[in-house]
Amino acid sequence: MKIYTKTGDKGTTSLYGGTKVSKDNLRIEAYGTIDELNSYIGLIRSYEIDFILVEEFMIIQKDLFNIGAELATPQDKIMLANGTSRLKVRILEDDVTQLENWIDDIDQSLEMMTHFILPGGNQASSHAHVARCICRRAERLITTLSKEEEINPIIIKYINRLSDYLFTAARKIAKDNNHEEIKWIPGE
Repeated sequence: MKIYTKTGDKGTTSLYGGTKVSKDNLRIEAYGTIDELNSYIGLIRSYEIDFILVEEFMIIQKDLFNIGAELATPQDKIMLANGTSRLKVRILEDDVTQLENWIDDIDQSLEMMTHFILPGGNQASSHAHVARCICRRAERLITTLSKEEEINPIIIKYINRLSDYLFTAARKIAKDNNHEEIKWIPGE
């Protein structure tokens, strides 16, 4: 099978279910940003970081593929005529709860925050902060999309929580590498 199909050469692509849309369609922008986030998390995994974070990141990457599949499928195309779903896996409330549990576990090992912190640390923690920003952009796009088309509302909740997880993971990676957090103090 060839990697190129030439079907998008005129600036259109097909959603799952067959609907053709422009490549700058908001739905394409949303799941494209999820793909970008997924790749960026893969970059973070390439660093020498806590093995538990590596395992969590791999689960998150699989969740992001599920989210991408959901976003690539209009709601009216998810269910087939026989009542079965086109999608094998959908993002669920349990996935959000799992992120919350991971955040709570990581947070126990960190100093309580008293100020905003400047993103940074070592390369891995800095990349986690960039991933958090990509996640926030995805959240904005998906929120806008949800005003135009029906999407699974748990996706927005998951992405919101994921940005919190990425922030917490960035702090843990910095701490694990003995990088001091630099507090942002207005006026200084």
